[in-house]
Amino acid sequence: MNFRAFALGTALSLTLAASFGAGFGVGVAQAEDSNYVPLLTYRTGAFAGSGIHIANGMNDYLQMLNERDGGIGGVKIAIEECETGYDSQKGIECYEATKGKGALVYNPYSTGITLQVIPKAAVDKIPVLSMGYGLSAAAVGNTFPWVYNVPVTYWDGASVIIKYIAEQEGGLDKLKGKKIGYIFLDAGFGREPIPLLEQLAKDYGFELVQYPVPAKEMQNQASQWLNVRRDRPDYMVMWGWGAMNPTAVKEAVKTRFPMEKFIAAWWSAGEEDAGAGGEAAKGFKTLNFSGVGTDFKALGDIKTLVVDAGKSQTNPETFGGALYNRGVLNSVIIAEAIRTAQEKTGKKVLTGEDMRIGLEALDLTEARLQEIGLAGFAHPMKVTCEDHAGSHPVFIQEWDGKKWVKATDWIEPMKEQVRPLLEAAAKDYAEKNAPWPVRTEACPN
Repeated sequence: MNFRAFALGTALSLTLAASFGAGFGVGVAQAEDSNYVPLLTYRTGAFAGSGIHIANGMNDYLQMLNERDGGIGGVKIAIEECETGYDSQKGIECYEATKGKGALVYNPYSTGITLQVIPKAAVDKIPVLSMGYGLSAAAVGNTFPWVYNVPVTYWDGASVIIKYIAEQEGGLDKLKGKKIGYIFLDAGFGREPIPLLEQLAKDYGFELVQYPVPAKEMQNQASQWLNVRRDRPDYMVMWGWGAMNPTAVKEAVKTRFPMEKFIAAWWSAGEEDAGAGGEAAKGFKTLNFSGVGTDFKALGDIKTLVVDAGKSQTNPETFGGALYNRGVLNSVIIAEAIRTAQEKTGKKVLTGEDMRIGLEALDLTEARLQEIGLAGFAHPMKVTCEDHAGSHPVFIQEWDGKKWVKATDWIEPMKEQVRPLLEAAAKDYAEKNAPWPVRTEACPN
């Protein structure tokens, strides 16, 4: 069974067991001796093909901690999914329906939902973890003490792609006169990197040509790719999600765009995304910041204690895929922030305010990754009061015609160019949303 067929079949069969949590490994409410983690997921709708894998990875890791360790710090995790369909209104409904249950943190898994939730976080005292998505400016912790986009922002990721292209051309100065196409989902998600890309185009003299793809046209991109064929860009960059990704890969193959010059964001990294082009998609590249494959001890524990035990919705054939592993990393960050919050506060059962402390003091070292059975699964990451993303390195993976393989070492973002723009964007956001609360939260010791 291929990834996409299973994803779509699962989406149709689920309707997510009502809106709240009647699935495998899903709790329904917070017990007095548990820590409650709501998961805003989408197993139905146009983005289900990607969302299912993320949801499974998030759920399975937390469930594994319950099965193997009895939770975190001796306290079980109460897990509850709420189906959003990747719809902002439904996402807010899920938020409002779950926040009163003792929610520790929200993972919106949609830039649109994230933008809606950000103003609520400081009021409700519940942090938002938008791992590698959402509002890039939220990396500025002094402006956004309740929002965390560790390990990297979209602006960082876009800078890595431009840096990588420059390396292929012989240096940043060789970008002058080049034409770089940008095909993107025409929503908050796809528009988010544009300010950074436009600035880098000015700085280095390349032409940025934009190809927006409306959500309703994700599976009909013929006109965009006809324009690509007409414009003949030297490279194509993609910010796609859901059904947009496999369609774009198929169209790129059809128009004979050189796949080795087609590079996408980490959310275009699903096996079914590249697999839509099969052998002809060989050379297609995406960013990544989470483990490739299943050769990690913690994933073995998930397989034995959760998947094989029938406590998961994961099809064994899709276990350990790129997006599944991304979901696992998301829950690793949640779990390590809970552990850190317990250490910092001396409490076992936490509140959202405690969780904010744990996120802001997060220090996931190489030694800790090895200790939890995930050595080499991610780059060590650290959050500070000033920097809630950390601008950590990412790597590029390449489709070999059948599977993803790691194509580069870790690549540092262009921090000197990105950070001043993030700070300016954070200032602009606060001014446009005045009166924006001045930070009063103390930095963790």
